Amino acid sequence: MIGFLRRLFSRTKPALTEASPRDAAAIAALHGASFHRGWSEAEVERLLVERNVMTHRALLGAALAGFIMSRRAADEAEILSVAVAKARRGRGLARDLLQLHLRRLAGDGVRAVFLEVDETNVPAIRLYRRAGFRDVGKRPNYYATPGAKPAAALVLRRDLG
Repeated sequence: MIGFLRRLFSRTKPALTEASPRDAAAIAALHGASFHRGWSEAEVERLLVERNVMTHRALLGAALAGFIMSRRAADEAEILSVAVAKARRGRGLARDLLQLHLRRLAGDGVRAVFLEVDETNVPAIRLYRRAGFRDVGKRPNYYATPGAKPAAALVLRRDLG
């Protein structure tokens, strides 16, 4: 019981490191728990082995607490996904992952980063705007959810250099 309470109230910061194909199952599970249409382990593994894909993970011990993944093309990148485990949300982990990721992209010569975010995902929009992203477009009816009206995707951009 004491161990459970210690873990519950622990303020230990997750370790932020690069992900590898060995993380495919954990990333796919977290993605599936975070989004309506999650990625399969095979899809994640294919992305992780691409030379132009960069992925960072947040680990608490051996447990995946979050990840961020982007794909580079020339001097631009697109953030493909950011996810944080439900129990770790609201503690700045997505911000920390995003900051690290943007620094690494800039270090690799990326000058502009794009992403798409569901217009109803207020916490994510707040995160991206605080990180300096700005609206550059909108894709109507992009995110389909069963039983609900499809939401638009906001297209955001941040210049790095």
